[in-house]
Amino acid sequence: MLRVVAAILIVFVVVTGIWSFWETNDETATPVTETDAIAAVETEAAPAAPPIAEPSTAAAPAPAPATADTTPAPAGQTAAPAPADDKAATPPADDKAAGGEAAPAAGGASADEGGNPQQTAEKAEKGSLKNPNSDPKAVGEAGHKIYMSAGCNGCHGGTGGGGMGPPLTNPIWVYGKDDDTLFRLIALGSDGLKAQGYARKGSENVVGPMPPHGGIVKSNGDMWKIISWMRTINPSSGS
Repeated sequence: MLRVVAAILIVFVVVTGIWSFWETNDETATPVTETDAIAAVETEAAPAAPPIAEPSTAAAPAPAPATADTTPAPAGQTAAPAPADDKAATPPADDKAAGGEAAPAAGGASADEGGNPQQTAEKAEKGSLKNPNSDPKAVGEAGHKIYMSAGCNGCHGGTGGGGMGPPLTNPIWVYGKDDDTLFRLIALGSDGLKAQGYARKGSENVVGPMPPHGGIVKSNGDMWKIISWMRTINPSSGS
């Protein structure tokens, strides 16, 4: 029985002590006001301010000064030259390429070997036609073949001895024996030659006027070969 009473007393003393301690803490604790609660919430919600960067005192690097390009040109290349004056660089237009006839050179000119004999005789300046074959014998055989194919043998004979027309082997040259006259006589005929102001210098017994062959002989070069052959068979024909 005494033990029960002692246990009850011990429990009572422990409970009383705990109660006294609880009451003491309640009286000394600082009450939290509504203002303090709001401030605490705002403090937690506000983000931290970023740190303020201090202005840099280091000087910015100065720009590199511009320098002339001194890189050498690759081997084999040279600096491009300044454009030349258009007037000086442009070669004179070729009269023939532009559609016109080339003017004869001073002191006489040989007709273009690929040209048409009749047109050449009509347009060339009087006295300007010269045979480009300095050695008649070199082209004489070829000239004789052209002479035959053009039908010249019908009047002057196969070897130039004459027939209906005067011979080509005697020293008589009715209109002259120079290159210019012979070229025009064969190309234009005797009437066409006289129309250009050429006159007779000799006389031969002929059936009629010489017909033009400028449209039969194919080129100026062929015409000069015929004249070269004529000089090979007539020693007096040297112009």
